Amino acid sequence: MLELHFARTNGLADEAIDRLIQTAGGIHHPEIVREMILAALKAGQEDDLRADLKLMNTSLKEMRFTSKVFGPYRNTKKVTVFGSARIKPQQPIYAMARELGRKLVAAGYMVITGGGPGIMQAVNEGAGPEHSFGINIQLPFEQKPNPVIDGNPRYILYKYFFNRKVAFLKEAHAVTLFPGGFGTLDEALETITLVQTGKRYALPLILVDEPGGSYWSRCLDFFKNELQARGFINHTDLQLFERVDSIDKAVGSINHFYSRYHSLRYVQNRLVIRMNSDIGSEKLTEFKNHFSDLLTPGGDMVITSALPEESDVPEIAHLPRLVIDFNQEDFGRLRQLINAINDG
Repeated sequence: MLELHFARTNGLADEAIDRLIQTAGGIHHPEIVREMILAALKAGQEDDLRADLKLMNTSLKEMRFTSKVFGPYRNTKKVTVFGSARIKPQQPIYAMARELGRKLVAAGYMVITGGGPGIMQAVNEGAGPEHSFGINIQLPFEQKPNPVIDGNPRYILYKYFFNRKVAFLKEAHAVTLFPGGFGTLDEALETITLVQTGKRYALPLILVDEPGGSYWSRCLDFFKNELQARGFINHTDLQLFERVDSIDKAVGSINHFYSRYHSLRYVQNRLVIRMNSDIGSEKLTEFKNHFSDLLTPGGDMVITSALPEESDVPEIAHLPRLVIDFNQEDFGRLRQLINAINDG
């Protein structure tokens, strides 16, 4: 048995993989595809448990299909909406979810739901099938595709929850959560955790209650009175999301987030915030003073043009950048900085 390595030390195996890639043709980023092939071969050598290999195989297939379905819509902002499958059409919150779908599409967004009944169906109804994604999960109950999304080319059925969750958050430019059960709470807390830890870039995270509703307000009371009071979270972590009780506020909050802020990435451990317009030198000075706690020791924040390392996105090369020596410790404070950029 040949001992395989990701370095090019595999002799004939490397040559065979190279020939396979060339024979297939049209392979983007062949150096990455080569490592994926090697990972599959190494897994076949190392793991004799069929169940493990089936899990890896299905996961890769599901992730590949996800990229295929979403790929043509990369330049369209999308809002993921979570909420209970058990909400009935006659309930007021159902009408709110339908209105959210309609108003998001009017504002230029597409929607992503779980593709099932309840809140998911309401949002898909409001958005219409041509503006909807449905990413469902194989369950023995509840999660049949709703009539709006059934048969839609943007409908995906997953075996594994973790692949589905990746799609929900990887493709989203905002996340909106209506009341729901354990699944909704799981999705809410996982999204907050990923943003809190910097594993998911900042995005609008909106908790929607009906007027006078107590679902999210009671959750927030728990966060403050138990988690924050015991020191389990920082007070700035509560800035990662907001509660609203109207659809206009929800859509307005998402629109405001992208009013000047465009996107961000890391370049050699420096945080690069792309902006739709410059903030000016006066605001820069204000931010340096007010958000100095975000900087590494001796660090700075400066306005620049696109960095050489960003040459892979020439379509946004014209946008001004705010480059920050970010300490990567307090993402709630980073969200406050993004809010300030938009407010300015």
